[in-house]
Amino acid sequence: MSKLRRISDLQHEFSFLNPSDNFDIYFTGFLSSDLGKIHTALPWDELVSVFKIKESIKGTKNYFSPRGKLALMFLKHYACCSDKRLIEQLNANIDYQFFCDIHLGHHRLANYKIISQIRCELSKSLKIPNVEKVLYKNWSQYINDKHSITTDATCYESEVRYPTDQKLLWESIHWNYHQMKMICKLLKIKLPRTKFIKWKKRYINYSKTRRKTYKNRRKLTRSLLWLLEKINKELDFIESHYDFEMTRLYYNRRSIIKKIYRQQNGYFKTGKPPKDRIVSISKSYLRPIVRGKEIKPVEFGAKVNKLQIDGINFIQKISFDNFNEGTQFKNTIYKAQGLTKTRVKIAGADAIYATNKNRIFATSNQIQTDFKPKGKPSKHYKQQKQLKAMITKERASRLEGSFGKEKEHYHLKKIKAKTKDTEILWIFFGIHTANCLEIGRRMQQQTLEKVA
Repeated sequence: MSKLRRISDLQHEFSFLNPSDNFDIYFTGFLSSDLGKIHTALPWDELVSVFKIKESIKGTKNYFSPRGKLALMFLKHYACCSDKRLIEQLNANIDYQFFCDIHLGHHRLANYKIISQIRCELSKSLKIPNVEKVLYKNWSQYINDKHSITTDATCYESEVRYPTDQKLLWESIHWNYHQMKMICKLLKIKLPRTKFIKWKKRYINYSKTRRKTYKNRRKLTRSLLWLLEKINKELDFIESHYDFEMTRLYYNRRSIIKKIYRQQNGYFKTGKPPKDRIVSISKSYLRPIVRGKEIKPVEFGAKVNKLQIDGINFIQKISFDNFNEGTQFKNTIYKAQGLTKTRVKIAGADAIYATNKNRIFATSNQIQTDFKPKGKPSKHYKQQKQLKAMITKERASRLEGSFGKEKEHYHLKKIKAKTKDTEILWIFFGIHTANCLEIGRRMQQQTLEKVA
């Protein structure tokens, strides 16, 4: 082992990994780390092919190769930090540079927005079933008990403020008013009279109150609906009588706000929650996901039905709508059998999956489950009870434990992506970063056993 020295004691200039250094020593050290295990577990060429990433010949050469772009997405979830922080870490960490197939030397990356640009690029070509087939094909020799699966659903929450009707209406009014103000300034016309300033003060006073009574909520909601309708009409008048062009984002946001008004107005008058209820003007695809938890009864984000084979998770269905995971039991079995090419014999699932339809399907296909039995106990009741207890333990500890691990350690606690496609990509890479580390450790263990 070489002697460690303080930088302050050195009298000469040096750079990390210059051509005279021994590259193999650095790279071997990198492969022995957790990040190196993820690097070893990934089939880079196949992933580049399935994502259809091509090197641009024209224009300025990109810093990151097709492989480096994918690596950057995995690295974000391994490092579990913001885009800006990740670029800072990449500039200083030689292991991160090895992983991303890039050598910066004395150069420094300053544009941290390059990560979000790559995320947007990859989100357009992500096809989860195709990518998971490629991953499973390369991992299959390290996955045992292919005939046994567990399944459950969880919600990966988006980074949004907790929505209320009053917040949503005020955000719509605020955006509409400032757009109207900007357009009037551009066209050099008089700004239409509204009571925006008056209701802004009233809304702030309402926000500051600790106890928001039903009477106060109704009173404020009625006024906000009136103001939103007025500003919508004024904007419609300006758009129809004056010739000007706005961006596509403007017209999309306007249509979303009009839909919010219709939903909130109908809800205020009838008391019936609207279908496909919008809870955020910037993320109109989000829907309330009622989970029934004691601490958090409603979540806002993507609901994912996952299947697990020997501790490795795969996405069966991902949706921003609140679907019933119990209806996905058959599709989960079919997906598992499609991946493994092995007939499923044991399936662990929550009580919500134990419908009559799913019981008949499991019995007809000779699949053992941990569903609570109906009717009289059979002859082999004790043996069946022991098997069900083992399946339930596997699901409750290993599968549900992986949900918490991914959220806490792989940057899935709050999804900070801005669009629907990039949120799905964010979740996909978070789940499979955890899988890659597990597979990498198994590969290393298998290598050590062969050597021994």
